[in-house]
Amino acid sequence: MRVDIWSDVVCPWCYVGKRRFEAALAGFPHRDRVEVHWHSFELDPRAPRRRDGDHLDHIAAKYGLTREQAEAMDGRISDAAREVGVDLRLRQAKGGNSFDAHRLLHLAADHGLAPTLKDRFLRAYFTEGEPIGDPATLARLAVEVGLPGAEVDEVLAGDRYADAVRADERQARALGATGVPFFVIDETYGIAGAQPPEIFTNVLERAWSETHSDAEVEDGSAVPSAPSGTDGACPV
Repeated sequence: MRVDIWSDVVCPWCYVGKRRFEAALAGFPHRDRVEVHWHSFELDPRAPRRRDGDHLDHIAAKYGLTREQAEAMDGRISDAAREVGVDLRLRQAKGGNSFDAHRLLHLAADHGLAPTLKDRFLRAYFTEGEPIGDPATLARLAVEVGLPGAEVDEVLAGDRYADAVRADERQARALGATGVPFFVIDETYGIAGAQPPEIFTNVLERAWSETHSDAEVEDGSAVPSAPSGTDGACPV
């Protein structure tokens, strides 16, 4: 069974969603027969390499909120992250363009290291305060997880995987994704947002039952969409 996931390394709900999906997958009896494919999605393709300024002011301006509302939104995300073992330090995050990070994730996929690098980028950005748009930082993190340094430098110096990133984003638009994380289970079921693990479990079981007659599944409810711009997803 195939699972496709669109996400951005600067989206806190993508970090939460990754952990919630992984929790569901860990308890899925057929997890060894599930292939997970990560796809690129840029929340802000026009972002500079490094975004300066106050984090809360940026969030408030982007979503049309007051500073107090932006602070409350950060609090909800941070609370959800703590529940899955993630320490979000949003106010120290050094925002920036994520295009090169996505290109390196495609390189990592070719080496079988995409999930490892994805997790490393998320932790570096959200917990360690690393500048996600800085090529030197990206190169260091990529080599740290085992990618060949020379190949990493080659990717960052040119435009390798640029077409792959854009193809991922075109596919997301074709599927109707307006925010991330966005999950497609077995090319049939779409799940928008960082839903609770039981939602992922429900859909994994349903999808498995439709192609494997010996599967033991429970009846499930419809898959909900996450509210845009508040809890569960980072909208464009």
